[in-house]
Amino acid sequence: MPRPTPAQLVYGSCTVIFSTLAMLLLSQTSSGVGIAVIAFAALALGLLVAMTAPVPKPRIVAVQQPAAAAQEETPVPASVAAVAAEPVHERAAS
Repeated sequence: MPRPTPAQLVYGSCTVIFSTLAMLLLSQTSSGVGIAVIAFAALALGLLVAMTAPVPKPRIVAVQQPAAAAQEETPVPASVAAVAAEPVHERAAS
């Protein structure tokens, strides 16, 4: 599961705080059960807002070869490739 972005955390937190305050002021409840229901509803709403906040898509950067370098490449002749593939067994000079 991907980690939430800072924007998602801010949106969700602000939603929880402001919706809790608004529901408590509008309902004028003073019972513990009413406050618990409002708090649960505010948390659910904050989670919904945080999960539906837009997430930035990862950038895909295409790397292009310079045109001059691509044109300068020449195939290696078979004789040179065969010589380069053989191991070299020389004695070190004393």
